[in-house]
Amino acid sequence: MEFIIAIFIGLLYACGVYLLLRRSIVKLILGVLILSNATNLIIFLSGGIQRNEISFIPEGSEVANPEVILDPLPQALILTAIVIGLGIAAYILALKYKYFEKTGTHDLDQLSKTDQK
Repeated sequence: MEFIIAIFIGLLYACGVYLLLRRSIVKLILGVLILSNATNLIIFLSGGIQRNEISFIPEGSEVANPEVILDPLPQALILTAIVIGLGIAAYILALKYKYFEKTGTHDLDQLSKTDQK
């Protein structure tokens, strides 16, 4: 299962970098969002994947093998990263709106032409 997720993460990184190298600012924004999601998946994968195992120890119980317990810290980090990513996405989209309002274009190569006005 980890191997399949690792391949998927690699594909997400490839798509994200590809979109970052495009000329459109919309594709640049999508590339940043895809890269952040791929990074969240890496953090999730670092915690390990085990089916039918608990992530916590119930109070008052004895656990014979603490190695089977999953680490809840990566899950908490991912939740924090998702919230931060949504805030950054809203900020970038607001910047894109103002950028289009001022320049009238989505193409980053035409940005140098707007300086000459």
